[in-house]
Amino acid sequence: MNSTQEWQSVTWFEVDEHQAGQRIDNFLFSRLKGVPKSRIYRLIREGQVRVNKKRIKAETKLAIGDQVRVAPIRFETKDETAVPVSDKVAQSLLSRVVYEDEGLIVVNKPSGIAVHGGSGVAYGLIEALRAATGKKYLELIHRIDRDTSGLVMISKKRSTLKLLQDLLREHKIQKTYAAIVKGQVSLDSQLIDQPLLRYELANGERRVRVSKEGKESKTKWLVVERYRHATLVHASPLSGRTHQIRVHGLSIGHPLVGDDKYGHQTEYKGPEARRLCLHAMRLEIPGYPVIEAPLPEDMQGLVAQLRALSK
Repeated sequence: MNSTQEWQSVTWFEVDEHQAGQRIDNFLFSRLKGVPKSRIYRLIREGQVRVNKKRIKAETKLAIGDQVRVAPIRFETKDETAVPVSDKVAQSLLSRVVYEDEGLIVVNKPSGIAVHGGSGVAYGLIEALRAATGKKYLELIHRIDRDTSGLVMISKKRSTLKLLQDLLREHKIQKTYAAIVKGQVSLDSQLIDQPLLRYELANGERRVRVSKEGKESKTKWLVVERYRHATLVHASPLSGRTHQIRVHGLSIGHPLVGDDKYGHQTEYKGPEARRLCLHAMRLEIPGYPVIEAPLPEDMQGLVAQLRALSK
């Protein structure tokens, strides 16, 4: 990992054909090794990151030949060296590839591993796959939370990255999640339509809440099975907001079991979970076969306990 000292002067990057189309925040995450993500977002907000001498936003997309200037970065951090990706971890992740063609890899990510390194995380899914495959060009098409398990799309070439990110932006890729939520959801199906606003805690951690000032956000909920203390639902986000399913669940009084950020104070008398009970189970992409990942063993175990308590 690059030491902090390497970022204490102005840093320049030029965007090549493999990096074009990336958001500036993702671009910087993979290049400013050792710099916390919260600090990178602050640099962007404060105008200390410029693209072609202009201020930008975190979601700004880069183009070939763009000149990215990053002001000197100074912060206190522990003197740590990067933890290499072990062969065991690399091979484990390769065994979780559920779909691959000439341009796309889809991995069934386990809960607990971030999609990329940074903010104290030595490496994430994308770094581990690059190490395991030896491929320099592998890029995340989208992200899911560290504690969420399930399907993650990764591009093997620039054209696939652009195609699928365009489809995501146009809401033409249908993503379905399995979630175990607190309490019995009364409606068999519903559309949760609540605008969501991102905000930041004092420590730089990003959170989301329902707010009239937020962006339009809609999630379809379908009840699969009700238990005495919880409900298994399939949730399909119609917009791609941060923590959308989690916050929408909280907004209707049914936060996710195992969520330590949203609704953990809500009463729940069922068996506890060791993780966030959210799993990206299905991807429906135009021109591709339907890609699925079964409910992971830990969530299956919780469902079995809930069923037993409901008899």
